[in-house]
Amino acid sequence: MDIKPCGSRPSMKAPAEYFTGSVRQDPLMEAPDPARVRAVSVTFEPGARTAWHTHPLGQTLIVTSGKGLAQTAGGPIREIRAGDTVWFAPDEKHWHGAAPDTAMTHIAIHEALDGKAADWMEQVSDDEYAGKT
Repeated sequence: MDIKPCGSRPSMKAPAEYFTGSVRQDPLMEAPDPARVRAVSVTFEPGARTAWHTHPLGQTLIVTSGKGLAQTAGGPIREIRAGDTVWFAPDEKHWHGAAPDTAMTHIAIHEALDGKAADWMEQVSDDEYAGKT
């Protein structure tokens, strides 16, 4: 058994190459080999979002507070709220983040394949975020 006390791992500012706006990541867990699961709590300030990306083994989001948006490539922008659970299939291109006027926090759960948990792509433009494309 390994217990990580609350607050024992520092919060991190999300890297600008993968996120737009103010985003904080709080690591929750990374299972040791041979397990592959990882979980992080991510807080997006209003308007903040991820870049387009995929996960080799899929991703689950559990929205814990606020209101956000999520979109898969070619699909409509969907609203997500506290209490919602979102599943992205393996290699499904998507983005997610806060609504324009409301912050959002979710727990992101995914598995690493050969040490890689995500493939990052281009940023979501302001027009894409606003649903104008």
